[in-house]
Amino acid sequence: MSNSTASPHQSLWTVGPACRVAVHGLRVRFGDVEAVAGLDLGVAAGTALALVGRNGAGKSTCLKVLAGVLPASAGSVEVDGIDVRHRPQEAAAVVGYCPDVGGLLPRATPWEHLQLAARMRRMGPDWPQRAGDLLERFDLAVVAHRVTAGFSHGMGRRLSVALAAFHRPRVLLLDEPFDGVDPLGVDATLDIVDELRASGSAVLVSTHLLELAVRCCTEAVVLRAGRVVSASPSADLAGPGGAARYRALLR
Repeated sequence: MSNSTASPHQSLWTVGPACRVAVHGLRVRFGDVEAVAGLDLGVAAGTALALVGRNGAGKSTCLKVLAGVLPASAGSVEVDGIDVRHRPQEAAAVVGYCPDVGGLLPRATPWEHLQLAARMRRMGPDWPQRAGDLLERFDLAVVAHRVTAGFSHGMGRRLSVALAAFHRPRVLLLDEPFDGVDPLGVDATLDIVDELRASGSAVLVSTHLLELAVRCCTEAVVLRAGRVVSASPSADLAGPGGAARYRALLR
């Protein structure tokens, strides 16, 4: 990350055959506002990267571009070697995305969400087993046939993570997955991240919760005003000392 003011951790610079995410010179503008200002990022297979920073730092915008739901103003973005801008359908096939808000159909049940995802992604005949496993792990089995309109915020978050991980994507993007989620839901999300990392996927997590970012991820990038101000192993932000360093970076 060429605009980091701290000594970057080497794996964040690695772009090669094992790289699942490669971002070069990413810029995103909304009118006169530059939400992302020249981001360079390489995330290797088996790596979980936390994007942390204040509101408006550009975290969600980065994930939206990687997911193909928001176009870049400039720069290039690849997921699993696929150019997101020029090959959007191929890119979408290898990405699992949990947005920070929305994404669920209020009149559909969790089972219907998973069934629709299986059809759209042309998953094999074993998809019901995977769906049932995820519903159990995220404590949603008892409401599998209840419409999501009455779900709490935390229940919706858990279902969104399950949907993102359903097809075992090569790149998993989780935007605020822990917001309003109880400890069992947090544990289920951490387990999913570990499972996909072990299979060679890259995971990017945007969160305001620094302690969970450290637990969930191997690397951490601090964004401020759309720019990288620090890139390091996530352990560098652990504990009181890490929290103090993090607060200093936000000023």
